Amino acid sequence: MHHILQAVQQEAAELTAIRRRCHEHPELSRQETQTMAYIQEKLAEYGIASRHIEHGGILGWIDGQNPGKTLLLRADIDALPIEESDCNLSQQRSCRSHTPGVMHACGHDGHIAMQLVAAKLLNQWKDRWNGKIILMFEQGEEESGPLAYLLHYIEEKSGWHIDACYATHVRWDIPTGKIAVCREAPMAGGFGFEIRINGHGGHGSRPDLAQSPIDCFHAFYSDLQALRMRVVPPLSGLTVSIGSLHSGSALNVIPNDLTFAGTCRFFSYDQAGKRFYEEFLRILDNACRTYGCTYDILHMPKPLFEVQNNPVCAKLAEQAVASYIGPGALADCTPWMASETFAITARLYPGVLTFTGIANADKGCGANHHTPEFDLDEDGLIYGTTACVGYALDYLTQAPDISFTRPDEPLEVLASRNI
Repeated sequence: MHHILQAVQQEAAELTAIRRRCHEHPELSRQETQTMAYIQEKLAEYGIASRHIEHGGILGWIDGQNPGKTLLLRADIDALPIEESDCNLSQQRSCRSHTPGVMHACGHDGHIAMQLVAAKLLNQWKDRWNGKIILMFEQGEEESGPLAYLLHYIEEKSGWHIDACYATHVRWDIPTGKIAVCREAPMAGGFGFEIRINGHGGHGSRPDLAQSPIDCFHAFYSDLQALRMRVVPPLSGLTVSIGSLHSGSALNVIPNDLTFAGTCRFFSYDQAGKRFYEEFLRILDNACRTYGCTYDILHMPKPLFEVQNNPVCAKLAEQAVASYIGPGALADCTPWMASETFAITARLYPGVLTFTGIANADKGCGANHHTPEFDLDEDGLIYGTTACVGYALDYLTQAPDISFTRPDEPLEVLASRNI
């Protein structure tokens, strides 16, 4: 098993072919019909059983030689509504989306390729390990909702008992050949919001006869900027931003309403996110009362948790990278303030999310995620796959006992948390 890297390198052409097939045919969240059919075709080709979970994605499973622990491996599969640029940061791309306005701008095509090739090798070596591996290919990660269908099936219908979970995410600012493992939260939690403030319009010459939603929002926004300093501990990271603001259409008319939307992100729900969420609603209510307005929440789900890396799982992941790629492959881990639905999965089962480096200036790979220039160095997928296979084999062989407390929150409530 110390030749995992060499075995993955022999699958480099397969990794590239899968990634390019998915990249050329991207599908938006909840629309991944072709992608899921392709995943099931590949699993069948490898001799791996699978099931399509309606509205959720694909679940595959591999049984080892004897009973043992059950490890869930997860990959997300959706693309984004972004028009892909002809070039990355410096040159023509190795492949390009064939679907106008849709692009794998977050690297999920790479996630699919890594998990499929990892599954292929783990299935070939299933006589060398004990336990069970569950392969979760998750629809609609960018929108969060579909995960509920997968977790409902796993928890209530499958008969499986998941002991641990693992995922990796490619990352634009980590060099190819490097893997990063955070000991604490690698990715942020957060909440999104879209809110309409309802006032009473009037002529600009008599603001005293109107209840201006613009004045109300101005007061709320000022309090919002101060809120972070008042309720968030100094060592707890939290950001909040307004990304959309719409009101009025004439310079001399006070409008009836105003709609604003944005997001908040944090690395600790317990220390920062929970109180900020509650105070956000309180200062909004106060502003509306003061200015004679009301408000309607158009979108504001309960906050998504941060991804939590279990200490035992994180240490095992570090050891796997050092053992199967080399000690020099471990990169320092800077937490990433983007959010991930794996946060919900990792609340149910102890787990770890690693970062796979795909930055290579010589190939023009290094643009940030969710941008038209984003591109990944396909060579980086070799190392992400190696780390995954190594972790899976080490976890199933060592079968560590992990101290872990599941949340008492009902599954439907936990799974509904979203940005």
